[in-house]
Amino acid sequence: MDRRTLLRATAAGGAAFAGSLWAGAALAAPAQPGPGPYGELLAADGNGLQLPSGFTSRVVGRSGQRVAGTSYPWHWAPDGGACFPTGDGWIYVSNSEVPVVGGASAVRFRADGSVADAYRILGGTNVNCAGGPTPWGTWLSCEEVPLGRVYETWPDGSRAAEERTRMGRFTHEAAACDPQRRVVYLTEDEGDGCFYRFVPDTWGDLRTGKVQVLCAPTDQVTGPVTWQDLPDRDGFPVPTRHQVGAAKHFDGGEGCWYDRGTCWFTTKGDNRVWAYDAVGQRLDLAYDDSLVPAGAAPLTGVDNITGTRGGDLYVAEDGGNMEINVITRAGVVTPFLRLLGHAGSEITGPAFSPDGSRLYFSSQRGTSGSATGSGGITYEVTGPFRP
Repeated sequence: MDRRTLLRATAAGGAAFAGSLWAGAALAAPAQPGPGPYGELLAADGNGLQLPSGFTSRVVGRSGQRVAGTSYPWHWAPDGGACFPTGDGWIYVSNSEVPVVGGASAVRFRADGSVADAYRILGGTNVNCAGGPTPWGTWLSCEEVPLGRVYETWPDGSRAAEERTRMGRFTHEAAACDPQRRVVYLTEDEGDGCFYRFVPDTWGDLRTGKVQVLCAPTDQVTGPVTWQDLPDRDGFPVPTRHQVGAAKHFDGGEGCWYDRGTCWFTTKGDNRVWAYDAVGQRLDLAYDDSLVPAGAAPLTGVDNITGTRGGDLYVAEDGGNMEINVITRAGVVTPFLRLLGHAGSEITGPAFSPDGSRLYFSSQRGTSGSATGSGGITYEVTGPFRP
């Protein structure tokens, strides 16, 4: 039995996503291709973006060039990002996935969407890839290097960033906060990486706590899971992913997004979107390109992920054909946008404005494909996103 047949049989025997956003839709299998809620993509606009009818785009920043209306040069290799409300608008935060200087920057928008300011909120760190927002309004910026660290930053620049090494030292990718269980989920970008959660001693204070790793049989793609404490969060000399024999390993952990009882995370090595049901403590597949008819998978190179208040997921591609795909709450996966002329790049940092009307993301290396990320471009898409 080949991998595709085996996975189909396994998924068919799995339950619907109990406790997830899709439970009401009675979805009993991973998402499949189908017509999307916004219709077909139109011809590319002036920014090289193919969008559905009613949507428009603009460029917010270009690496090495000043953000319009400010004196701040946008960082190279823009990666993971998130939006934060302010009293008179919102802030979009973006990591910089470059060595040594790394860090993160922010763009402040006024209520009408115009740019008010841009500035750095973290510097002198190493290969800041993804991360995640916290319920108390900070941004967790994660280093994607062995023994990488998590930094807690303040999007408005009001406070210097602080290192959160108690959250574990490993090749960090993304983070997602679960306020109900008061934990932070963490992905690891290794071919045999793990899925972790940090349990702080006090919710809202990430300075102390314990790190746990998800445990399940090696070949399990759906079913119950457990958590075990990590013996040595510092990961030296034994890497964290090799410390617990029962830990389940994932092929290149990437994006992570939590909403109403479910933590969704992606793995790029096998093009999967996983759904961890935090209420029932079970793991399921939300999407797997091996479970789509051969040659028909719209979503490949899965990477960063975000979601809407209504329950749709938006998954960015690292490679593929440079799309952001939407996985609807009805379990349909379909392209939402496509970026032309960026074959040597990846799409990063998808995040919605607080009111859900604008989607931000970046092409990390732009049209140049430069490995340094000097050609990075950050975009905004505005339109009739459904509630």
